[in-house]
Amino acid sequence: MNDRILAASLLLLLAVAGPAAAEDMEITPFRTVNQSPLVQIFGLPAQSEATVVPSGQTVVSLVQDVASDYTVSATSREQIHLDGESYRWTLAARRGFGGRFDAGVEIPYVLYGGGFLDSFIVEWHKFFGLPQGGRDSAPKGRLLFSYTKDGVQKLKMDHAGSGLGDISLTAGMQLYEARDGESHDSLALRAALKLPSGDSNSLRGSGSTDASLALCGSMNNFTEWGALGVFGSVGGMAMSDGDVLRDQQQHLVGFGTVGLGWGPWSRVSFKFQLNAHTAFYRGSDLDELSKPSFMLVSGGAIRLPGDYRLDIGVSEDVAVATAPDVAFHLGVSKQF
Repeated sequence: MNDRILAASLLLLLAVAGPAAAEDMEITPFRTVNQSPLVQIFGLPAQSEATVVPSGQTVVSLVQDVASDYTVSATSREQIHLDGESYRWTLAARRGFGGRFDAGVEIPYVLYGGGFLDSFIVEWHKFFGLPQGGRDSAPKGRLLFSYTKDGVQKLKMDHAGSGLGDISLTAGMQLYEARDGESHDSLALRAALKLPSGDSNSLRGSGSTDASLALCGSMNNFTEWGALGVFGSVGGMAMSDGDVLRDQQQHLVGFGTVGLGWGPWSRVSFKFQLNAHTAFYRGSDLDELSKPSFMLVSGGAIRLPGDYRLDIGVSEDVAVATAPDVAFHLGVSKQF
């Protein structure tokens, strides 16, 4: 299914490309992370660009991630059921100062519900002969996140709702940058502090304070065939005790991204990105909790009139059940 959605996204990119601009558009990472209801509550940093905002300038972005979850697993001691849709909007702003630094804030708003994608996904799977994974026999439009261990229900959320998520403060420092007419190479150190401002009982926050540090790099080359770029990041995050599965929560997590892209026109680029992180929970034999996650994001970016940038992406769980079956990503940003 995701291959067809990706094809539709690429056609949309081509349709709105418009005339070429004077300079090539650089290949930059998708600003998204694992949208599992048991992961997005923590402070995994979505920002992994290797360049800081120029001094005296501000970059404002608005990102929407829509994810559909359906997974049911059980062992002799544990049962987990994740069935529902999440909608996450993040308003972020970063300000450059001192020539080598930027600082910002990210404010998320999170909504959970039964959603509308169940029937569409079931019919799509049926049409193309893809495995349903139990979706076709599950109630449509249901919201149920539950986890039971040794006969004790440790998590249950079955009510729709929305509200403010956990706010994050961010900072970046440019370590290296080399730019000329044919290439642009960058390396930056990024830090984030996530504060427990969201309601953990409704899975809009974790109840923990999380601090992350990451090294982010990118290389862009501007050739006669368009812009060619690679990017990546690697980092770690430390977390205080949270409220969600508190006795099984990990306090240290590693994460990283790697990606590449091609911009055949100055207004359009296509890119692929692999996001990975270690498990956020311990003491479980279920993949949803204890297995490292690998998530592939495919799509591209468009430079819109007014020098706005629009990212369009579709993600899938490469490591099955460690991330949502499918998630749709839209992000618009502009530098002022």
